[in-house]
Parts: sequence; structure tokens; C-alpha cells
Amino acid sequence: MTAGKTSARSHLLEWARTLAVTAAIVLVPRTVLCQPFTIPSASMEPTLLVGDYILVNKFAYGWSRHSAPLSPAIGHGRLMGREPARGDVVVFKKPGDGRTDVIKRLVGLPGDELQMVDGVLRINGTPVAQQPLGTRIEETPFGVLPAERFAETLPGGRTHLVNSYGPRTAAGNTAAYRVPEGCYFVMGDNRDNSLDSRFDPGPIPAGEARCAWNPAVDVNLPAQTGMGFVPFENLVGRAEVVLFSWEAGVGPRWNRSFRRL
Repeated sequence: MTAGKTSARSHLLEWARTLAVTAAIVLVPRTVLCQPFTIPSASMEPTLLVGDYILVNKFAYGWSRHSAPLSPAIGHGRLMGREPARGDVVVFKKPGDGRTDVIKRLVGLPGDELQMVDGVLRINGTPVAQQPLGTRIEETPFGVLPAERFAETLPGGRTHLVNSYGPRTAAGNTAAYRVPEGCYFVMGDNRDNSLDSRFDPGPIPAGEARCAWNPAVDVNLPAQTGMGFVPFENLVGRAEVVLFSWEAGVGPRWNRSFRRL
């Protein structure tokens, strides 16, 4: 082998080594430690706004194949799995496609029965406590509507804000849902502008069959593809903090920087 060929090969190996190290520096922390996400929709208002940049704790619940980029088919289950808590704001892979990142609040644990009655969430037959905080005008996909705001306290004592457009909305009265083992029930804080576990997820893979959607009776809701129940394996991590927020056409929302969730 000539000196020129040896030099070219050395450069190629050095380039490959540098690329591998760079990829590891970028991907390993995003896989095992934390990952930034951007909020694209209003389903979690008023907690999260469109344009919020958040940091998600990737080791809060242990790791699964969904912790890695592109959710590679490397087996099922979780490594060092830890159960989420009711009230956590969670990022997960949408059941059924395993690719789309979704963020909602976890309100139902395995074995729980949940139901919406006149716009109020009931967990195991007991309405959650709600403190009225007044009415605001909100822009929604259905036009400009008055939104009632409440401080809602879940079993266990965690309190968060929710928006409601009234007790008679399509998702304000549902059947009862029984959460299967190994699965969770999630909802958006913007209760009437959120596709979540109240809605039929459509066909799901055989590997997620244990989390098949199972309301006690037919649910009179629009024919939209929702989330259904979320398998434990699909959890990506827990949202911890708003790092920064940008309102399109306006600029930064400085008062939201480093806001804990």
C-alpha cells in the first residue's frame, strides 16, 4: 500500500471516529438524560402555551425503546422502570403509530375508573375538586369562546389549572373508562380542545392490545382518532420546566422562562 493510500485511509478512519464521537455526544444525553421539545398546539393550555420550549426528564420512568431516536425495534418493556405519579405532565409516543410525540397530563392509573360528567372529571366515582377562577375569552378552532378556568386538585393533592368551555361540550360527558394494568389515562388541561384518552385511538398494534380502549358503554363523541390508553412502554419522560417561550408574531414571553411544571 502506498503512502498516499495509507494517508487517505487514516483520514477516513479519523473522520469516522470523529463522526461517531459527535453522534454519541449528541444522542446519548438525549436518549438517557433529557431532551428539549416544542409545544405545537393549545391542548395543554393554560399550563403550556404554543411556542413553549420545554425540557423533558428522560430517566424519570426508566428507559424503553421509545427513549431512543426513531423508536427502534429493539424489544419491549422498560429498563429500570419507575411508575409515574398522578398529575405528571408526560411526553409519550402516540399509541398506534409509535412515532408521534404527544404531551398530556397523566390523570388515571392502572385500575382506575374515570368519567367526565357535566364537564367535571370523576375518578373512581368521586368528582375532583375544582375552584373557579373566572372566565376568559379564548381563541379556539371553533372560534372565539368564553373559557372557564379552574384550579383542579387530583387525588393525592396535586393542583393544576384547566380550561373548560362548559359542561355540555362533546367531551364533557362520557362513559366510564376502566384503565387496564400497565396503561395510563391522559388528558389535556385545555379540556375541550384536546384529543386524549377520552377518544378512540383507532387500530393499535398487537403489542399494545392490553391497552385496548374499553369505555363501559358507547361514547357519544366525534369520530376523531384520539390517544386511548397509553402503555407504560410508550412513556418518553416527564416534562420538568419551560426553558423559554416564543409567541409567533410577537416575540419572547420572558415571564415563562424557567417555569417549573
